[in-house]
Amino acid sequence: MRADRTIKTRLLTMLAVLTLLFSLVGVRIGSLTLFQGEELTARGVRQWTREGIVAAQRGSIQDTNGEILALSATAYIVTANPQLVQDEKAFVQILSPILNADGNTMTEKLKNKRLASVILKRQVTRETVDAIRALRSGSQEMYTLLKGLSFEEDTRRYYPKGAFLSQVLGLTNVDSVGQSGLESRYESLLRGVSGSLRTEVDVKARLLPDGKTAYTPPQEGATLRLTVNAGIQGIVEKAMRECLQVNNAKSVQCIVMDVNTGAILALCMKPDYDPNEPPRDDVSLLTDLMRITAVSDVYEPGSTFKMLTCAAALDSGNATIHDRFYCSGSVIVDGDRIRCWKNSHGSQDLKEALANSCNPAFVALALRMGTDAFYKYLHAFGLGRTTGIDLPGESSGILINSRYVKTVDLARIGFGQSVAVTPLQLITAASAVVNGGRLMRPYIVKEILDDRGTVIDKAQPMVVSLPISAETSATMRALLENVVENGGGKNGAVAGYRIGGKTGTAQVYKDGRVVSNVHIGSFVGFAPIDAPQIAVLVTVNEAQVPVDYGSTTAAPFARQILEEALPYLGVRQSQPGATEAPKVTVPDVTGMTLAEARNALADAGLFYETDGISGAVTAQAPAAGGQMRAGGTVMLYTYEDAPASAVDLVSVPSVKGLSMVEAGRQIRARGLEMEITGTGLAVRQEPGAGSYAPLGSTVKVTFELPQGTE
Repeated sequence: MRADRTIKTRLLTMLAVLTLLFSLVGVRIGSLTLFQGEELTARGVRQWTREGIVAAQRGSIQDTNGEILALSATAYIVTANPQLVQDEKAFVQILSPILNADGNTMTEKLKNKRLASVILKRQVTRETVDAIRALRSGSQEMYTLLKGLSFEEDTRRYYPKGAFLSQVLGLTNVDSVGQSGLESRYESLLRGVSGSLRTEVDVKARLLPDGKTAYTPPQEGATLRLTVNAGIQGIVEKAMRECLQVNNAKSVQCIVMDVNTGAILALCMKPDYDPNEPPRDDVSLLTDLMRITAVSDVYEPGSTFKMLTCAAALDSGNATIHDRFYCSGSVIVDGDRIRCWKNSHGSQDLKEALANSCNPAFVALALRMGTDAFYKYLHAFGLGRTTGIDLPGESSGILINSRYVKTVDLARIGFGQSVAVTPLQLITAASAVVNGGRLMRPYIVKEILDDRGTVIDKAQPMVVSLPISAETSATMRALLENVVENGGGKNGAVAGYRIGGKTGTAQVYKDGRVVSNVHIGSFVGFAPIDAPQIAVLVTVNEAQVPVDYGSTTAAPFARQILEEALPYLGVRQSQPGATEAPKVTVPDVTGMTLAEARNALADAGLFYETDGISGAVTAQAPAAGGQMRAGGTVMLYTYEDAPASAVDLVSVPSVKGLSMVEAGRQIRARGLEMEITGTGLAVRQEPGAGSYAPLGSTVKVTFELPQGTE
């Protein structure tokens, strides 16, 4: 009995233990199944499968006619399985020079034997991959050495035209993510949707012969078709390269716009870079080169702004084309003397004032309108706010709040000072002046197409405001044509076409101060002026040339662009058979009488203006030996003979701030002669004011262009 009881106890104990164990196993199984099942399944899938990303083809960027400007070419990611690499040293010695990769970095990656795959190099070309494959299949020994290699498809962004529309197109990083320009602005549309490829592998990450494969195809990115015309862009690129070099400028910019729609036909900024080989090792330089300065940087426009002031004054009824203005060389507003670029324009009507780019005349127009009326037009022209163009980094410009505008501020705004615009703002507003009075929203993306070529979005021209009437616009077209025919815009004239335009020479600010020895020269032109189709704006920043007026630094290159772009666009000549005036060499007429100088200039096909004082020519502008188009005007400066009776020493007068004419009069009145350097207003003299010099000796005076004027 006792034995039976012992056996029974043991059985019950064993049963209890087994029950407990089975219960624990059940709990564990339940826990794994109910609470950790998803995580464990995913872990298992990762262990027996290998998944790779199939990169989506990034959408292309095209010009308005479908010419490819940016596309994604097939590239490869070269990877290695560290577990299969038997001789790391030999492996690295063979591959590092082929891949142009750092050997030490490759070695460190291969040391991690726990990983089934490490990336050795991205964006490898097909030619390089083919060379590696050929090398690996060349012998059994090489196959064994390189058997750990594998290749996955990748994409590489390629720009067929190199440094062409660089800042606008932008560039991508190694992961094909847009970093700047349109590549960044439209990243979500261009990048597409990546696919995937999953395969079954063994414990050593080797493909199973009968393993299953799961493939999810990628979705190609959208295509951007721009308003930019590659033909016109090529014309502009060439002209701006020459402009940068000839003017030895810090930078140059050009915008070509359809005046009737706001579509950008060309946009160029130099210096630039080749997005295929960007200077990634110099982050500061690359960051600077990537900026779309034509939409992000502001500047005081100077005299190109006068077309807006003139249009506003005419449209508001504060001026007519018959109004007359007197220019004595300067005007005082609130105690500040505002100078004109010339000693005196005398009496002139509005047409002449615009052609002469006379500062006092436009001061008068601004003051006539007053702050409220003038600002109404400035806002209607889009100043003080962004244009809304579909490019990143646009600035709104600088327009003083009307509540804080002083009278002298208003006066300066009238001729393009105390206001700052972007080049894009200026050409957009200027286009409204000549297109019938419609301020258009500028745009650069014409349409967006999906991966099947279907248009999914199309831009439509948008009228933002109506700043002036069609009648005022017609009047402005006539006035601006006269500026090119008879005023400061002569260098923008194109033979056979009616061109309108305006030059400008603006101040440069550095560290909050005006720099006196450099300027921003600009020219905005329209063609054909009787029925405008395109506008061209050229700006030249800090040209290192003796004369840096917009008429000499910018206008000739705007003309060059118009000469080639108009026939390209099929615009017929309004004066068929017209030929461009030939260039002539300016003769040296210093020392001649005015009559002799007049004859010499006439023989060369040139006209002249003089300071009105009889005598011999002491200086001329342009200087002898320079090139001008026939029919141009040379400025002559003269002096009178010194008095016969005078004391031996005379006091040297102060001529700082005076024009050449006034400085010459002051110096000649003391029986002295003047040696001229530069042009504009006197900034330095030697001997200094108040010192004594022998009768008949020479005072050397340096002249410079007044800041912010023509």
